[in-house]
Amino acid sequence: MTADKQEGVAVRTVDDQTVPIRTGAEYIESLRGRNLNVYLFGERVDEPVDHPVIRPSINAVAETYDLAMRNPELATVMSPLTGERVNRFLHVAGSAADLVAQNKMQRRLGQLTGTCFQRCVGMDATNALHSVTFEIDAVHGSDYHDRFKAFAVQMQRHGFVIGGAMTDVKGDRSKAPHAQDDADMFVHIIRRTADGVYISGAKAHQTGCVNAHWLLVMPTMRLGPDDRDYAVVGAVPVDADGITYIYGRQSCDMRSMEAGDIDAGNAKFSGQEAMIVFEDVFIPNEFIFMDGEHDFAAMLVERFTAYHRRSYVCKSGVGDVLIGAAATIADYNGVEKASHIREKLVEMTHLNETIYSTGIASSYQAQKMKSGVYLNDDMIANVCKYHVTKIPYEIGRLAQDLAGGLMVTLPSQKELEHPQIGKIIRKYLKGRKEIATEDRMRILRLIENMTLGRNAVGYLTESMHGAGSPQAQRVQIARQMQSEFKKNLAKTLAGIAPDSAEEISTEISEYMGRVFQLTESNE
Repeated sequence: MTADKQEGVAVRTVDDQTVPIRTGAEYIESLRGRNLNVYLFGERVDEPVDHPVIRPSINAVAETYDLAMRNPELATVMSPLTGERVNRFLHVAGSAADLVAQNKMQRRLGQLTGTCFQRCVGMDATNALHSVTFEIDAVHGSDYHDRFKAFAVQMQRHGFVIGGAMTDVKGDRSKAPHAQDDADMFVHIIRRTADGVYISGAKAHQTGCVNAHWLLVMPTMRLGPDDRDYAVVGAVPVDADGITYIYGRQSCDMRSMEAGDIDAGNAKFSGQEAMIVFEDVFIPNEFIFMDGEHDFAAMLVERFTAYHRRSYVCKSGVGDVLIGAAATIADYNGVEKASHIREKLVEMTHLNETIYSTGIASSYQAQKMKSGVYLNDDMIANVCKYHVTKIPYEIGRLAQDLAGGLMVTLPSQKELEHPQIGKIIRKYLKGRKEIATEDRMRILRLIENMTLGRNAVGYLTESMHGAGSPQAQRVQIARQMQSEFKKNLAKTLAGIAPDSAEEISTEISEYMGRVFQLTESNE
């Protein structure tokens, strides 16, 4: 990217170089030297790529590139925007099959990293904005859709990582954005010029933001006429002037700074969350995709969450790892053949496949939007995400059950490597004689990492609150439960006169359209 000066601030633009980032190593190198304003442990981080706490999260994103190199059929796709093969995370879904492929890729990446790989928000925001900008233009006569497609082409040609910035800090949640005592509780436009807008505010819990190249800033909720300045969507380079990143602490994150790789549990990969603070950040017109159209904020949020809630099939990939770890420790302890052990592993598998099956069913049942992009089934997406708020906790509980108490009382790697104490550790913490004590310790640390430690952030708490906390899914399910239609089904079979024929016809048409409509991809 290059920088130009406009009204005294740096304006970031995409340069003419069109060789895309393809490998994980190229991606990691692309993050160097950006001079980001990142704070962690009360200090500014000079180079995030080399920080031991941050680097594992960068490795997880790099895996999205390397998977595309190893398995292009799964993780890349021909783009109709460029006519070239691009990373699937940057693709606009042109069929239900595209959405299904996203889910399969997400599960595989969960299996490979055991954590959050941080690109789903950008992928889902890209797909949501494709249809929403098209529909804003149809009503308001704007040119947002062409701007957005031009942006998408640039991202694909460079192979960039797009991060999403949706969740505002919200302040007093009983008040609308415009009614807050401090206007910065929601990101908003502070002034408009002929060349663009300036925004201020903060976004919380932003997954992988430091590891992205560009951010898509979006509203977080339904907005009213008085919230016009909060109805802003724009693309901002991660290194734009005026942005500060405050890195979030994660359980056991200091273990990444210790010598050795056993105690971290998963030393190579981790997730990342940070607060993004915008202070007078400029967005030029070419990267603005909503400016004041408050009536479309709810549509954007609902379409984004439809995509993103079924994207939580990634947790089934992480669950595969945890189930494998639980089965391994049972094997190492010599109890793998016990019936109650096998029953617990079966239950873990049943629960894990429930997440995957609801997410992928939502993708299969996609419908074509006016812009040409396909949107997955919203009802089943919410069912998927609601399962995710519960199931990983039960899988985690069963994994801890199978691991035993040693998981949380295990001595450190330093004791294992101590010239005197190490001999004692190897003797008394051994399970089956043919299994090295060190291997038993490693698998216990992995289970600890995924259920209590650093990657429990992404597998448990983020499963609860990411893409909306559980009540948000219940609200959406209630809105779409079609109880009147179902009452009429029962009345008809019971011999009771149903509602008017016109109402029944409308309800049947709506229900059949959502549940039974064949898409072009599976006709």
